[in-house]
Amino acid sequence: MRKQTGIVLVSVAVLGLVSCSQRELNTKVSNTTGWNYFDEKTTNFEALEGLGNANPVGMVPIQGGTFTIGENDEFITAPRNNAKRALTVSSFFMDKYEVSNLNWREYEHWMRVVFGNTAPELVQAILPDTTVWREEMAYNEPYLDNYYRHPAFSFYPVVGVSWEQAMAYCQWRTDRVNELALIQAGAIEYPNFQDLQPQEEDYWSTNFGENGDLSFEDAYPDYELEEKDVIIDGEDRTLRYPNHAWVADKFVFNTEKYLSVPDYIPAYGRKAKTDYTGVERKVNRADGILVPGYRLPTEAEWEFAAFAPIAGEDGLTVEGKIYPWSGYHPRNLSKKQAGQLQANFVRGRGDMMGVSGALNDRYVITAPVDEYAPNDFGLYNMAGNVNEWVLDVYRETSYQETSEYNSFRGNIYTRPKKTLNDEGIEVYVIDSLGRVAVEYAGADDKRDWKDGDLPSRIDTDYPLDTTALAMLDDDEDAVIRFDPTDILAPKITKQTRVYKGGSWRDRVYWLNPASRRYMDQDKSSSTIGFRCAMSTVGNQIDNGSSLR
Repeated sequence: MRKQTGIVLVSVAVLGLVSCSQRELNTKVSNTTGWNYFDEKTTNFEALEGLGNANPVGMVPIQGGTFTIGENDEFITAPRNNAKRALTVSSFFMDKYEVSNLNWREYEHWMRVVFGNTAPELVQAILPDTTVWREEMAYNEPYLDNYYRHPAFSFYPVVGVSWEQAMAYCQWRTDRVNELALIQAGAIEYPNFQDLQPQEEDYWSTNFGENGDLSFEDAYPDYELEEKDVIIDGEDRTLRYPNHAWVADKFVFNTEKYLSVPDYIPAYGRKAKTDYTGVERKVNRADGILVPGYRLPTEAEWEFAAFAPIAGEDGLTVEGKIYPWSGYHPRNLSKKQAGQLQANFVRGRGDMMGVSGALNDRYVITAPVDEYAPNDFGLYNMAGNVNEWVLDVYRETSYQETSEYNSFRGNIYTRPKKTLNDEGIEVYVIDSLGRVAVEYAGADDKRDWKDGDLPSRIDTDYPLDTTALAMLDDDEDAVIRFDPTDILAPKITKQTRVYKGGSWRDRVYWLNPASRRYMDQDKSSSTIGFRCAMSTVGNQIDNGSSLR
């Protein structure tokens, strides 16, 4: 009889999308050896199927396909950096809404609870730059003081966030979603955040160990407690709390750390699954519980999702749309809402929201992330409101070198970083945020792959008072002398990223999803936000039809 563990049952309930059609292949008997799966008389091999492609929380399924990416308007003076070409995009998931201030404050709160005592600089590093609201000739101090913090702006898109900060948020979100999935599957316990706060001495004497009967020093002999002198009820007290090494290494859950580090179980956790010998083991990807991971969408994915090229009953898609919504006009043409703008943008010089008594787009700066009608994929604000970071490195000539499917520029093939411990044993390196650190060789950096623009391959990150040498990646003998004070120095580097979509302070041209602009990945703006994407696993997202 097939034996299922609690984890398998949960994973099927949460993630299962098993086809209703009959098929010869199954997960009961091997079609190559004839041996039964889930048989305790044998190796009790667990054969799972159909555990992918359930909608992640807050996301919309986007069924991929072929479409024409690139220029589709008639602006003669527009930059020629996105020529038309046909591409295929795999199915993926994308956030229904742009990431909001409330979403980011949740992230900040978690960082403060976990790292506030031991590494406040890590908390500071994730904060949005509120000074992006400052302009020399505008009074925007109320936005600087209130836009991110005040609850009136909770559902407005977070801005002042760099590409690097957005990527860090994606990793944090991945870990929190996977952590909760493991908790709900019974694989680990809820984290005890109380352990991170300064406590009296007796707290640390009995709350640790498998049965909660060991002191912190006995349970974790490699880590010491920090001390903090405080005044409580007028008395001087000395409180203790774990140091940063313990918090990052033992407490913080990270997906890759859980999967890769053999001896890692969260300090608050437990194992919940047994292998064929009866020995407990950790959950792995084959159990179908963990999500592949949140990330920024590629430029091709973002443009595909914005245009929503869904085939009609005749199996054909509409090509050449100018905006994410149906039709070719920024205003609504329906009788009920005739003349109303369909996005948040600038109509003309000084016209940010219309006239008093008849406001049109109704917002002088950003709007809530659920304002205006969604596009045909159900995505909100794919034009206007805020521009959005995408994953790609910017090159003006990217369209000249593309892959026919899942086109993307920016690959860096990384591997987990390892080192030798005091006993000479190779161990994984854990970074300050509790994640497995990664590294890569120079040949694994593909951001400049077949880049025809030679100047963009020169490293110009030098002090302005010197002349430096720059080496070309593919020719170690080639040396170029470069004056970084030259006004013609290339401004496009490996750190320059694409953003798309138009914003609350852009003219209508930039609302065309084919338009593209760029900014260095460590910079931010009051006009740029983001939303997350996630790859699918297994079959493409079903649209209701079946080939079987």
